[in-house]
Amino acid sequence: MSRKILILGASYGSLLGTKLLMAGHDVTLVCRKATAELFNTEGSEVRIKLRDEDLHRAFRSDDLPGNLDAAEPGDVRPEAYDLVVLAMSEPQYAGAEVRTLLSRIALAHVPCLSLMNMPPMPYLKRIPGLDADRLAACFTSLDGWREFDPGLVSLCSPDPQAFRLPDTGANVLHVGLPTNFKAAPFEKAEHNQMLKELEADIDAIRVEGKEVPVKLRAHDSLFVPFAKWAMLLTGNYRCVLPSGVRPIKEAVHSDIETSRAIYQSVTDLVVKLGATPDSQVPFEKYAKAAEGLLKPSSAARAIDGGAQQIERVDLLVQLIADQLGMGNPAVDEVVATVTGRLSGNRQAAA
Repeated sequence: MSRKILILGASYGSLLGTKLLMAGHDVTLVCRKATAELFNTEGSEVRIKLRDEDLHRAFRSDDLPGNLDAAEPGDVRPEAYDLVVLAMSEPQYAGAEVRTLLSRIALAHVPCLSLMNMPPMPYLKRIPGLDADRLAACFTSLDGWREFDPGLVSLCSPDPQAFRLPDTGANVLHVGLPTNFKAAPFEKAEHNQMLKELEADIDAIRVEGKEVPVKLRAHDSLFVPFAKWAMLLTGNYRCVLPSGVRPIKEAVHSDIETSRAIYQSVTDLVVKLGATPDSQVPFEKYAKAAEGLLKPSSAARAIDGGAQQIERVDLLVQLIADQLGMGNPAVDEVVATVTGRLSGNRQAAA
């Protein structure tokens, strides 16, 4: 059964979009006018390396069975879609046009799969025992999120690493780490069945008899996407220094015992919320992977480039830890550094 999928965000979102196109589904990307015109004129191109191959293959939307188009936020009708994927970074939802689109999505009662590190507020309201209202400081704006039915919002961990290349257009995406998207469940069985069907459709994709990396995995636990928090706090946010930035490898390995302590404290927090211990990635596995992460995180690069807002998973973890009595001074230091740099950027721009 072919589905119509609306994806907010044409950069990272085009990766999942391409996998859906390969499976025969129709995809609309929501983006700025110039980017929408580029996608509508030239289509999309996602470069993925297949298993046991040395070179990336280019998968172009014009060659795929599904149909792709792109539109500005004001030009889409959310009620015409089976699923909405939220693939912008959290601060982007504060923009007036996107905020208005969010409200229209909420009123259309279309299930939404968030493809962000930062869980949307409606999703946090689904976590038992968590006072989500006390986490408002983590968000750039809550306008646009207030009208959502929490049961219609799920979260998908954006684990694959993909980026635009400097010598290509905004419609070209290069996949560096082809891991899987891990989706938590919706409240309604019919929406979970749709996720399972999309998972199976993507699983079935073959190119010259070979599987194509980057799968969708539909899980039964609300906490599966939270497994990434320990990695973000240990590596990504610690790339931010009081002055300048550093690679993820250095953030993790320059003081391995502090890294281990932060990682364990965040893992303990996620387990306390309700995750199973065996669903968490062991520190040793993450630390080994970090040896190959030779650039600063995107959050660190954004701050160093003058960004005034970024996704604040670091602050979210701190505030949840405070609620549960599991605060950690090392985490507090990370949050203070990030907050200080962002404050400095805002002051410089004033």
